[in-house]
Amino acid sequence: MEMETEEGSLYRDAHLRIDFARRRAALDSKPLVLTGKEFELLAFLVQHAGVIISPTALLTNVWGYSTEVRTRTLDVHLSRLRKLLRPYGEVYLERVFRVGCRFQPCGRELPLTA
Repeated sequence: MEMETEEGSLYRDAHLRIDFARRRAALDSKPLVLTGKEFELLAFLVQHAGVIISPTALLTNVWGYSTEVRTRTLDVHLSRLRKLLRPYGEVYLERVFRVGCRFQPCGRELPLTA
């Protein structure tokens, strides 16, 4: 996995590539068609890879909610991302029961190329 967090940075592993500056993502070299919020959610999780993020933290950081709200929005977006990332969706977006979600890199690490 290769990742930088500055503007213009890229994430790349064996299957997934994300260009944060251009807001583009591809899985196995095929472009992913993501809504704005889907991209923001995926980007936030990737930028915090390996860390379990609570639903409240995701809603605050991606949607800008300032208080704890009960909504199915997050569940719907995570479900859609898992489907878009098939067959690796469940590997990339790990559910941690009653705690939150964690992005886990999938496949071997690759060097970053332009």
